[in-house]
Amino acid sequence: MADDTTGTCALCGERLSASAVTAEDDTRYCSAGCREVATTLPEAPEEGSDGLGATASTLQGTGSRGDGEGSAEDDAGPVEATFLRVEGMHCATCEAFLEARAKSTPGVVAAEASYVTETVGVEYDPAVTSPEALCERLTTLGYTARPRESSPVDSHAMEGDRDDPTVHPRERERGFDDLIGYRYAAGVLFASFLLLPYVVSIYPAHLGELLGIEWLAAFGTEFGFSTLEGLLMLPFFLFITGVVLLFAGMPLLRGALVSLRMRQPNTDLLVATTLAIALAYSTLAALLGRTDVFFDATVVIAAVVVAAIFYETLVKRRAMDRLTDLTVSRVSEATRYGPDGTTWSVAVEELAPGDRVLVREGERVPVDGTLEEGPCAVDEAVVTGESLPVTKRAGDEVLGGSIVTEGAAVLRIDDAVTSSIDRLTAAVWELQRADHGVQRRADRLASIALPVVAVLGVLAAGAAYALGAAGPVALLAGLGAVLVASPWAVGLATPLSVATNIRAALERGIVVFDETIFERLRDVDVVVFDKTGTLTTGRMTVFETDAPGDLLAAAGALEARAAHPAAVAIADAFGPRQDEESTADASTDGGRTVASDATVERFESHARGVSGTVDGATVLVGAPSLFTDRDWTVPADLASRAEAARDDGRLPVLVGRDGAAEGFVVVGDSPRDDWDATVAALADAGREVVVLTGDDRAAAASIADHPGVAHVFAGIGPAGKTATVRRLQARGSVAMVGDGTNDAPALAAADLGISLGGGTALAADAADVTVLDDDLSRVQTAFDLARAAGTRTRQTLWLAGSYNVVAIPAAVAGILSPLTLAGAITVCGVLVGANAWRPLLSE
Repeated sequence: MADDTTGTCALCGERLSASAVTAEDDTRYCSAGCREVATTLPEAPEEGSDGLGATASTLQGTGSRGDGEGSAEDDAGPVEATFLRVEGMHCATCEAFLEARAKSTPGVVAAEASYVTETVGVEYDPAVTSPEALCERLTTLGYTARPRESSPVDSHAMEGDRDDPTVHPRERERGFDDLIGYRYAAGVLFASFLLLPYVVSIYPAHLGELLGIEWLAAFGTEFGFSTLEGLLMLPFFLFITGVVLLFAGMPLLRGALVSLRMRQPNTDLLVATTLAIALAYSTLAALLGRTDVFFDATVVIAAVVVAAIFYETLVKRRAMDRLTDLTVSRVSEATRYGPDGTTWSVAVEELAPGDRVLVREGERVPVDGTLEEGPCAVDEAVVTGESLPVTKRAGDEVLGGSIVTEGAAVLRIDDAVTSSIDRLTAAVWELQRADHGVQRRADRLASIALPVVAVLGVLAAGAAYALGAAGPVALLAGLGAVLVASPWAVGLATPLSVATNIRAALERGIVVFDETIFERLRDVDVVVFDKTGTLTTGRMTVFETDAPGDLLAAAGALEARAAHPAAVAIADAFGPRQDEESTADASTDGGRTVASDATVERFESHARGVSGTVDGATVLVGAPSLFTDRDWTVPADLASRAEAARDDGRLPVLVGRDGAAEGFVVVGDSPRDDWDATVAALADAGREVVVLTGDDRAAAASIADHPGVAHVFAGIGPAGKTATVRRLQARGSVAMVGDGTNDAPALAAADLGISLGGGTALAADAADVTVLDDDLSRVQTAFDLARAAGTRTRQTLWLAGSYNVVAIPAAVAGILSPLTLAGAITVCGVLVGANAWRPLLSE
């Protein structure tokens, strides 16, 4: 039954092949790895296939949070899905607003937003609307929507240079940031105009009253709004305050407006309410001829909070910049192969079913197809995770995204012009759920604080009026109570904490884009590692040799002309040297002299090795099966040692000359130096460690023996990795650590994805955390940072209350004034800033 290729895998939903296996209950699986996962781990609460076969229906099933005008179109025509990148999303309120706006668009069936990935997925009827119309619909209130396929940097392009090829995208982004900076600088400049009379007159007057210094208190009489001259200053204050709020405070006002429209209070609304109260109090106080006006508090609070938001934005942009150089696995052009052997380059989008495509040695396969001319060796690690290249013969399927490492391939495109890379990309985008955008703790506080302070204001006004105060004076009492009781400083503490936490991670080569990542890191119960390229280096190296030195030199000289990863390892070890230290006439290997000046007179590449004439001798280097096929003699002891090396998960390469094998070289993918300590640290912290690999079990034997590793599942493809993550989520929160494109769906499906920077751009896009280099120990550092960030964020939020600790007693004591309120703001800002800027981890 194992050779029955009908049906799909019971675990991952992949199509069964000749290598399908069955369980004792006759359930069929695409691989032994999927069978082991299914029999070891319990089923996920909602089992489904989120692998290569994922379609737009995923959005329809999970994307709608509520009914909108466009969500009831059950009788709509064919549905398509698009993913839009929306710049300006920064909280769960943004998600809800953009989802509601998208779903109210005619033709939209479902919509789902995630501020973590700045993405809105929309399922729509193409006969009614289009991606362009959706982008226009979602470009509102300062949000900017573009198709997700566009470069995230290009989405920052300024009007006038968007299509100018002479303007580098990074320059466009700097231009965007400069525009924000200029607006903010203009606001601060106008604020300085307003603060001048405070410094010269209002603050000294209130200081004189507080200390009983009459001549100093007289400044208030000179300035007072009770005079006509003073009252004429009111339009000046109102104008300057309005300009500051328009230029510097616009992000706050926009966030507050969205919050009101969605009826979801957040910190933007909390701060904006405080500004409005301060402005209303000051205007009324000025009209009553008083000097306790808080226009200064209005502009200062707006300036410092928006400065923190602006700083948070800059840090996140800096983090995005650090990812722009990651490897891109997609292919934009293909070489079409004509019937007469002619070739020409075309865009991949122009390929059609039945076309033939030539892929030369070292090139990446642009789309899926069937091999017509071969054989060739193909590295499918980017798609399947298998570390060793596989041999393809005529009639075999070749996956788009893989690399031809030996020979050349002529492919015939199948009925659908698709690439496994493209299908993986679609799966990643559809797996990035909006539940990553959890509600900020500060927003929850704002939703509680706003009604509380409103009630306090009403009570204060009522009490003052009941005690005989005139209506305007009672109203001032109510506004003043709200002003001193409002915990607006959480609007300062939150973005400042976020920015400094992200910056601390970035300084250690760890990129995160959202503060919720730290919270989710602290909640992780299971850590899943991909093996190849994550726990191992992903590069072939020589582990063992047993062959004459001159034959190793000849083998190295031949392999220097091949592109197979094993060939590169052998050439590096024994081939011709280019540097001065290694251009000596001989080197030593295992006590034998290895000549480094071997002369290659003839070279031929095979699917499983190379051959040629070196210094007059016929030399063959390759897999044992290559020697058998060419009727070369292989001694029994060499054959058994080669088989033992393969059982250990390594690749045996025989070397021989003139018809007989004389020795062998064992190559393999070596573990990273820090994998052992990283796994041990995670296990010691009480987290379950699971390893997934596309290689066979023998290749993962050494890792499986580690006491910190709970499970190793081998022979697992991309869809199987995603299904495994789903099942592990029944045990708790799951973090997935990977580096390759084949890991991307699992990275997106996990509660938290961590990619290594040596991996592909798709893996980084799917992940929530990216380690910029290949230092695996940074994974544990990320968990340490998360723990420290949680402690510091809680401290910073508590310190934000220092404003109220100063302002409320001052109001109770009857000494509330612009001076004491400015002191409260200063104390709060210093404490919050000092705590946020202190080192997160001791070096």
